[in-house]
Amino acid sequence: MIQFSKVNKWYGEYHALADITEEVKKGEVVVVCGPSGSGKSTLIRTVNRLEEIQQGKITLEDVDVHDKKLDVNHFRTKVGFVFQQFNLFPHMSALDNVCLAPVKVGGKSKSQAKEKAMELLDRVGLAHKATSYPQQLSGGQQQRVAIARALAMDPPVMLFDEPTSALDPEMVGEVLNVMKSLARDGMTMMCVTHEMNFARDVSNRVWFMDAGRLVETGKPNEFFANPQSDRAKRFLSDLRSH
Repeated sequence: MIQFSKVNKWYGEYHALADITEEVKKGEVVVVCGPSGSGKSTLIRTVNRLEEIQQGKITLEDVDVHDKKLDVNHFRTKVGFVFQQFNLFPHMSALDNVCLAPVKVGGKSKSQAKEKAMELLDRVGLAHKATSYPQQLSGGQQQRVAIARALAMDPPVMLFDEPTSALDPEMVGEVLNVMKSLARDGMTMMCVTHEMNFARDVSNRVWFMDAGRLVETGKPNEFFANPQSDRAKRFLSDLRSH
């Protein structure tokens, strides 16, 4: 579904991504973890061209993501993206936030989009908040609306960039539960997250990054029980001590 081949990115002199080569299979849930500044968010943002790369190749369903001739706006309709900060439009209700892309980009009628949006809000447990505005919702509710909005274009892939890190601890579970239900339904997902229980329970594979490199990948039970690299051992040991 997603293929990274010798991907490199620099910010000036800083080598942010170094020779990343890996793939995400259809229906797979991959959790990308590692210390702050390791390149996790940069990597996930290259998949829908929020970040450009200087070398290498990324394909999504055989489309070259960084092809200069690519219609980026059309391409992004195939990739659901959920941000750390919810990025909802504050002047629009939850329902209108979810309807916007299907109408403006997808060419759906307002009634079609509304019907689908209500189904999605129901799926994330927020049908009763359809007419509420973002400022009337908790952080966890806003993030669930953001997930519904990302699903509104029926993307084959969902990307999550630290979706719970801006939330109060008691709201984290409600967002992770929605992500778990997507995983159960077979959605292909890449998740940058510090939620190691989610990684252990839900992911098919864990990618561990440090200093812009993919240090190791493995099944979650293997990674957590027996990490191969010294850096991953140190990372997990620090997590446990917290």
